[in-house]
Amino acid sequence: MPETDSHIPALSRAESLIRTVADYPKPGILFRDITPLLADAEALRVTTEALVAPFEGEFDVVAGIEARGFILAAAAAITAGVGMLPIRKAGKLPRPAASVDYDLEYGTATVEMHDDLPAGSRVLLIDDVLATGGTLEAGRVIVDRLGYRLAGISVLFEIDGLGGRDRIGDLHTVFRS
Repeated sequence: MPETDSHIPALSRAESLIRTVADYPKPGILFRDITPLLADAEALRVTTEALVAPFEGEFDVVAGIEARGFILAAAAAITAGVGMLPIRKAGKLPRPAASVDYDLEYGTATVEMHDDLPAGSRVLLIDDVLATGGTLEAGRVIVDRLGYRLAGISVLFEIDGLGGRDRIGDLHTVFRS
Protein backbone atom coordinates (compact mmCIF):
# COMPACT_ATOMS: atom_id res chain seq x y z
CA MET A 1 0.00 0.00 0.00
CA PRO A 2 1.30 3.48 -0.73
CA GLU A 3 2.32 5.59 2.22
CA THR A 4 -0.26 8.24 3.02
CA ASP A 5 -0.26 11.20 5.41
CA SER A 6 -2.19 9.02 7.87
CA HIS A 7 0.79 6.61 7.92
CA ILE A 8 3.30 9.27 8.98
CA PRO A 9 2.32 9.48 12.68
CA ALA A 10 2.01 5.69 12.83
CA LEU A 11 5.46 5.27 11.24
CA SER A 12 6.95 7.80 13.67
CA ARG A 13 5.49 5.85 16.56
CA ALA A 14 6.77 2.59 15.07
CA GLU A 15 10.27 4.06 14.76
CA SER A 16 10.18 5.12 18.41
CA LEU A 17 9.76 1.44 19.34
CA ILE A 18 13.19 0.48 17.95
CA ARG A 19 15.66 0.23 20.85
CA THR A 20 19.41 0.74 20.62
CA VAL A 21 21.39 -1.75 22.71
CA ALA A 22 25.05 -0.83 23.26
CA ASP A 23 27.84 -3.40 23.05
CA TYR A 24 25.77 -6.22 21.58
CA PRO A 25 26.73 -8.72 20.20
CA LYS A 26 30.22 -7.44 21.05
CA PRO A 27 31.77 -4.26 22.47
CA GLY A 28 31.46 -1.23 20.22
CA ILE A 29 28.39 -2.44 18.31
CA LEU A 30 25.09 -0.56 18.64
CA PHE A 31 22.42 -3.21 18.06
CA ARG A 32 18.97 -2.13 16.85
CA ASP A 33 16.36 -4.20 18.69
CA ILE A 34 13.11 -4.31 16.72
CA THR A 35 11.34 -6.67 19.15
CA PRO A 36 9.06 -3.92 20.58
CA LEU A 37 8.05 -2.91 17.04
CA LEU A 38 7.27 -6.53 16.14
CA ALA A 39 5.15 -6.92 19.28
CA ASP A 40 2.95 -3.95 18.33
CA ALA A 41 0.37 -4.94 15.68
CA GLU A 42 -0.15 -1.42 14.28
CA ALA A 43 3.59 -0.68 14.15
CA LEU A 44 4.26 -3.98 12.39
CA ARG A 45 1.44 -3.35 9.89
CA VAL A 46 2.51 0.16 8.88
CA THR A 47 6.18 -0.73 8.62
CA THR A 48 5.39 -3.82 6.56
CA GLU A 49 3.27 -1.71 4.20
CA ALA A 50 6.09 0.84 3.97
CA LEU A 51 8.61 -1.89 3.12
CA VAL A 52 6.67 -3.09 0.06
CA ALA A 53 4.91 0.07 -1.15
CA PRO A 54 7.62 1.32 -3.58
CA PHE A 55 7.73 -2.08 -5.30
CA GLU A 56 4.02 -2.85 -5.54
CA GLY A 57 3.31 -5.12 -8.51
CA GLU A 58 7.01 -5.47 -9.36
CA PHE A 59 7.84 -8.73 -7.55
CA ASP A 60 6.67 -12.34 -7.47
CA VAL A 61 8.14 -13.35 -4.11
CA VAL A 62 9.83 -11.82 -1.08
CA ALA A 63 13.18 -13.15 0.16
CA GLY A 64 14.13 -12.51 3.77
CA ILE A 65 17.57 -12.80 5.30
CA GLU A 66 17.97 -14.72 8.56
CA ALA A 67 16.89 -14.04 11.16
CA ARG A 68 14.86 -10.87 11.66
CA GLY A 69 14.61 -10.42 7.91
CA PHE A 70 12.50 -13.62 7.90
CA ILE A 71 9.90 -12.03 10.13
CA LEU A 72 9.65 -8.86 8.06
CA ALA A 73 9.70 -10.76 4.76
CA ALA A 74 6.91 -13.09 5.87
CA ALA A 75 4.75 -10.13 6.92
CA ALA A 76 5.60 -8.33 3.65
CA ALA A 77 4.73 -11.40 1.59
CA ILE A 78 1.33 -11.66 3.27
CA THR A 79 0.74 -7.93 2.75
CA ALA A 80 1.63 -8.21 -0.95
CA GLY A 81 -0.16 -11.52 -1.53
CA VAL A 82 2.98 -13.37 -2.65
CA GLY A 83 5.20 -16.14 -1.28
CA MET A 84 8.34 -15.88 0.83
CA LEU A 85 11.75 -17.51 0.52
CA PRO A 86 14.28 -17.69 3.35
CA ILE A 87 17.95 -16.88 2.93
CA ARG A 88 19.50 -18.90 5.77
CA LYS A 89 22.79 -19.14 7.59
CA ALA A 90 25.01 -22.02 6.44
CA GLY A 91 23.89 -25.48 7.48
CA LYS A 92 20.24 -24.58 8.18
CA LEU A 93 18.68 -25.66 4.85
CA PRO A 94 18.27 -29.33 3.92
CA ARG A 95 19.34 -28.84 0.28
CA PRO A 96 20.92 -25.45 -0.41
CA ALA A 97 21.28 -24.66 -4.10
CA ALA A 98 23.69 -21.76 -3.67
CA SER A 99 25.78 -20.17 -0.95
CA VAL A 100 27.66 -16.89 -0.50
CA ASP A 101 30.34 -15.97 2.04
CA TYR A 102 30.40 -12.39 3.30
CA ASP A 103 31.84 -10.06 5.94
CA LEU A 104 29.91 -8.50 8.81
CA GLU A 105 30.95 -5.53 10.87
CA TYR A 106 31.84 -8.03 13.61
CA GLY A 107 32.89 -11.22 11.75
CA THR A 108 32.20 -13.39 8.71
CA ALA A 109 29.26 -15.58 7.71
CA THR A 110 27.73 -17.65 4.92
CA VAL A 111 24.16 -17.63 3.64
CA GLU A 112 22.36 -20.26 1.59
CA MET A 113 19.16 -20.41 -0.43
CA HIS A 114 17.01 -23.01 -2.21
CA ASP A 115 16.17 -22.84 -5.92
CA ASP A 116 12.41 -23.33 -5.60
CA LEU A 117 11.36 -20.67 -8.13
CA PRO A 118 11.41 -20.58 -11.93
CA ALA A 119 14.40 -18.78 -13.41
CA GLY A 120 13.64 -15.10 -13.92
CA SER A 121 11.28 -14.84 -10.95
CA ARG A 122 11.22 -11.29 -9.56
CA VAL A 123 12.45 -11.14 -5.96
CA LEU A 124 12.05 -8.33 -3.43
CA LEU A 125 14.92 -8.70 -0.95
CA ILE A 126 14.13 -7.60 2.62
CA ASP A 127 16.25 -7.32 5.73
CA ASP A 128 15.88 -5.52 9.02
CA VAL A 129 19.01 -3.33 9.19
CA LEU A 130 21.47 -1.96 6.64
CA ALA A 131 24.82 -1.29 8.32
CA THR A 132 27.93 -2.11 6.26
CA GLY A 133 25.89 -3.83 3.54
CA GLY A 134 27.62 -7.22 3.69
CA THR A 135 24.49 -9.23 4.40
CA LEU A 136 22.39 -7.51 1.74
CA GLU A 137 25.22 -7.82 -0.80
CA ALA A 138 25.31 -11.57 -0.10
CA GLY A 139 21.52 -11.69 -0.54
CA ARG A 140 21.76 -9.86 -3.85
CA VAL A 141 24.52 -12.20 -5.08
CA ILE A 142 22.65 -15.37 -4.12
CA VAL A 143 19.43 -14.17 -5.81
CA ASP A 144 21.44 -13.54 -8.98
CA ARG A 145 23.31 -16.87 -8.78
CA LEU A 146 20.03 -18.74 -8.72
CA GLY A 147 18.83 -17.02 -11.89
CA TYR A 148 16.24 -14.78 -10.27
CA ARG A 149 15.76 -11.07 -11.02
CA LEU A 150 16.17 -8.63 -8.16
CA ALA A 151 13.07 -6.41 -8.14
CA GLY A 152 14.44 -4.27 -5.32
CA ILE A 153 15.89 -4.14 -1.85
CA SER A 154 13.97 -2.84 1.14
CA VAL A 155 15.17 -2.48 4.73
CA LEU A 156 13.45 -1.43 7.89
CA PHE A 157 16.33 0.59 9.32
CA GLU A 158 19.49 2.10 7.83
CA ILE A 159 22.45 3.13 9.95
CA ASP A 160 24.14 6.06 8.24
CA GLY A 161 27.91 6.40 8.14
CA LEU A 162 28.80 2.70 7.92
CA GLY A 163 29.03 2.55 4.11
CA GLY A 164 26.07 0.26 3.49
CA ARG A 165 24.29 2.51 0.99
CA ASP A 166 27.55 3.05 -0.93
CA ARG A 167 28.00 -0.71 -1.18
CA ILE A 168 24.39 -1.60 -2.04
CA GLY A 169 23.33 1.39 -4.12
CA ASP A 170 19.65 1.85 -4.82
CA LEU A 171 17.42 0.57 -2.02
CA HIS A 172 14.36 1.60 -0.05
CA THR A 173 14.70 2.38 3.65
CA VAL A 174 11.81 2.95 6.03
CA PHE A 175 13.88 4.50 8.87
CA ARG A 176 17.38 6.06 8.96
CA SER A 177 19.65 7.11 11.78
